[in-house]
Amino acid sequence: MPPLLRGSYRRFVLALAHRVVLGAGPRWSAGGSSCARDSPLGAEELRGELDRFGGVSVRLGRLDALDRLDPVAFQRALQAAVQKWRSEGRVAVWLHIPILQSRFIAPAASLGFCFHHAESDSSMLSLWLGDGPSRLPGYATHQVGVAGAVFDENTRKILVVQDRNKLKNMWKFPGGLSEPGEDIGDTAVREVFEETGIKSEFRSLLSIRQQHTHPGAFGKSDMYIICRLKPYSFTINFCQRECLKCEWMNLSDLVKTKNTTPITSRVARLLLYGYKEGFDKIDLTMEELPAVYTGLFYKLYHKKLPDNYKTMTGMD
Repeated sequence: MPPLLRGSYRRFVLALAHRVVLGAGPRWSAGGSSCARDSPLGAEELRGELDRFGGVSVRLGRLDALDRLDPVAFQRALQAAVQKWRSEGRVAVWLHIPILQSRFIAPAASLGFCFHHAESDSSMLSLWLGDGPSRLPGYATHQVGVAGAVFDENTRKILVVQDRNKLKNMWKFPGGLSEPGEDIGDTAVREVFEETGIKSEFRSLLSIRQQHTHPGAFGKSDMYIICRLKPYSFTINFCQRECLKCEWMNLSDLVKTKNTTPITSRVARLLLYGYKEGFDKIDLTMEELPAVYTGLFYKLYHKKLPDNYKTMTGMD
């Protein structure tokens, strides 16, 4: 059996976390006999949909029979289904359990299932059926924070805030965590407006910081992205629940002050360089391109590529 590609399977798993399409097996009809309605759950009713990597996915919320099933009977049915899938050469089982059906977690765990990840209303368990140690990818390991460096080229001023309830109130760029499915630039624009009342538009990506074992990310890794934004409103109306201060500061003053964070100081110098030498020297611009998955697109960030290089086919 060919080994799974972790990268490809990882992308599949992340999509699976938000939407698992399943064949839930036969459902009982309202007009069936009482004998049929009381029949024990069988392995065939735990039939899930196969994925292109040889795994099988089962969403328990789609099975009406579970409403009358106790954990012991569920364990027997799941054990029979696992034996069937193993004999068919399946490599993994993904078991989606709604929070109100959490009584089925322990029976699944007794058969070797492990937690893969959890959402607010459900958990996903997995079981490796292939040879050797599990080659299933882990769930998301990073949280993504985005800040907006709103720079007015006409006045050479930059928008900065001081967070409330921090031990050290240093000047920084407004920002926050990206929402699921939210583009980086949209996060920066939204967070800037929520914290300061300033409206802006995305121009480029300036920097990416990766930090592991982040205290604010439950010990996981953190990606912190700073974007260059252009303002199109200038009257500050900052959120006093989140910010202690907010002001338009001369970029040169932000470069010189010691009352700021190291990353803010570095990006301020980057902006000063871009202002003096041209923002094309520092900007990572965005282009939307079609994905290999039909009907999907992605955002690609890189230094601007001249048009003639977009169609060039060789070194000459």
